[in-house]
Amino acid sequence: MKKIGLFYGSTTGNAENVANIIADKIGRDKVEVFNVADIDIAELVNFDNLILGTSTWGFGDLQDDWEVLLSDLEELDLSGKNVALFAVGNSQSNSDSFCGSMSHLYNAIKENGPKIIEGVSVEGYSFDESDSVIDDKFVGLAIDEDNESDLTEGRVDNWLKTVLPNFS
Repeated sequence: MKKIGLFYGSTTGNAENVANIIADKIGRDKVEVFNVADIDIAELVNFDNLILGTSTWGFGDLQDDWEVLLSDLEELDLSGKNVALFAVGNSQSNSDSFCGSMSHLYNAIKENGPKIIEGVSVEGYSFDESDSVIDDKFVGLAIDEDNESDLTEGRVDNWLKTVLPNFS
């Protein structure tokens, strides 16, 4: 498997924590982790396998550092890239927009040629609505570190069983 580029945007540390859990489970020798606050977005094209993660703010809003880079992300040619997405959110306080930020990343890249790896089922989650759900599946991995942190590692493990076989 080629090296994985894991790019995250985090304000309070929840998305960073999940990014580190993912990197540890994959193996630090197989993944490079980047905070999008500290990079040129063009760095993404240096990887064939990408994991993009973000925290969710307000009513499903994208994390600030990603928001600044969104128009540049929309312009990147991601043809031939394998992309997996994750987001953190609060399923209780923001039940009507849980992990909605993930939809912003999804929409920014979906027309740029990548293979976006199928997300997880909404089964087992408690929320009312999310722009990140298509046909009863999130477009990536949804995590609630505020209320369900005890489920994070298991959800990451199950998601990686789908993601890693798609990375070449």
